[in-house]
Amino acid sequence: MQVLFPPEQTKIPDDALNALGTLAQRMKGNDALRLQLLAYAGGADLNASKARRLSLSRALSVRSHLIQSGVRSTRIDVRALGDKSSKGDPNRVDITIVER
Repeated sequence: MQVLFPPEQTKIPDDALNALGTLAQRMKGNDALRLQLLAYAGGADLNASKARRLSLSRALSVRSHLIQSGVRSTRIDVRALGDKSSKGDPNRVDITIVER
């Protein structure tokens, strides 16, 4: 799953909220699942440091929403990768479900 962000924004877009709610319900129904959030940020006016900070803010925004929806924080791993995206939209958070 991907959450796409407008450039320079950290607020979760309204069109992603339903999908995140569905994901939270799935997580609450299966204790063997964990989430990995890989956050990216890109743009012509972003240096590496700003891109990393922006990507971290996005990941924490998604993490906070999932926690408010009932997912335990200990089941969510966050990685802020800044401008290290080689494919796809550079302004996104990739969410991967991992079974332990």
